[in-house]
Amino acid sequence: MNNDGNGGGFVRAKVVTASLGCRSETTIPDARLETASFLETAEAALSETANLTADSGNQYVKDKVKTETAMEAAKKLEIYEVGPCEDPYQIGFSIGNHFSNLIRSRLSTDSVFNHQLLPFAQSPQAQPLLRSLSHNNTTKFPNYWNEMRGIAHGSAVPFLHIMILNFRKEILPFISKPERVEDEETIDDCSDILVVSDTMAVAVHNEDANVALVGHTYLIKATLSNGLSYTAYTYAGELPSCAFGFNNHGLAFTLNSVPPAESEIVAGGIGRNFISRDLLEATSLEDAITRICSSLVSVGHSYNIIDINLRKILNVETASSQRLSVHEVGSTPFFHANMYLHLEVDQVHDQNSISRQNRAALLPKRSKQDLLSLVGDTGDHEYPIFMQGPTLYTLCTAVIDLDERTLAITEANPRKGEVSYVFTMA
Repeated sequence: MNNDGNGGGFVRAKVVTASLGCRSETTIPDARLETASFLETAEAALSETANLTADSGNQYVKDKVKTETAMEAAKKLEIYEVGPCEDPYQIGFSIGNHFSNLIRSRLSTDSVFNHQLLPFAQSPQAQPLLRSLSHNNTTKFPNYWNEMRGIAHGSAVPFLHIMILNFRKEILPFISKPERVEDEETIDDCSDILVVSDTMAVAVHNEDANVALVGHTYLIKATLSNGLSYTAYTYAGELPSCAFGFNNHGLAFTLNSVPPAESEIVAGGIGRNFISRDLLEATSLEDAITRICSSLVSVGHSYNIIDINLRKILNVETASSQRLSVHEVGSTPFFHANMYLHLEVDQVHDQNSISRQNRAALLPKRSKQDLLSLVGDTGDHEYPIFMQGPTLYTLCTAVIDLDERTLAITEANPRKGEVSYVFTMA
């Protein structure tokens, strides 16, 4: 195991530095479907969407053989270094350009994107929602919107496709049920076990997702023009990070999806991918909570915020209308799957999450090794904590040790002790 001691230790990773690869926006053609399109009439946006879909759909088919090779290479998680760049667009462009094949491969194989998100985005009834999402998120987070534009341009993928990937959780609730496929709809479920005691301070996180994401993730290690740097586990085509990450202020986070009832969802609010991207730039626990609660979100989320300098972990559950509940993790181990635990919200009772919660309650949690064994547990064959398909898959496990000041990533079952990468946190 290698460790460079500078916040970027890793093993078994191909590293590409893109600090000289930041591109000027003036060299890239304008995207054909961006903010302005959504602010025009619904008919004009729909017409342009249809053209883009026809063109790009054919291209994804043509690229399929080529991207199968890219997927083989992508089986080993790649770390890509980027920055400092002059602006967010250039960071996005550099990431999109480098991972173009991987992004296109995801789009060609992701059933949720192809069977639900894209057909809905082509429909007239989708246009008011897309316009609201576009307007509200551009207004709140113009820099991240431009970063998303850069990803689209760099990967040569239509902006609409990148946009709906990033807003999938804000769009899916508004797709009529006859068009939705339950197994496909479960895109991400994650499990966390957290503890801060006299003997250990650890956050262990399973990154669980739809099997379409297997081989379609990467690590971004970015340096911004203001000197802030972050490392983030990232889904292909999406903003860093809807999963987990940390920055050079000693702050880290992991995320858990939560399923509010349809009555709790607000159309056209701020996207969760934008909030988690903003968290990567938080400078303190207080700043992180402010960034979480300052946005009018469509759909709630569960955030595990870790401050290695204060030796503190907070679980923050959110819902629409700026509702928020904060639980400070202590010596009693705290397991969080994909249901609200302390914020009073009308929610969908997910049997998968309930089963994992019940199973975790039975397992020992006396040591760090116990916690690794817990998240690697497969004792419940129908709803295991460590998932291996057919619909959900544990992509990796992240272990944040506040006392060691490290974030380790394991791609195999964490019970095996095969650590793939270790980063030293500032």
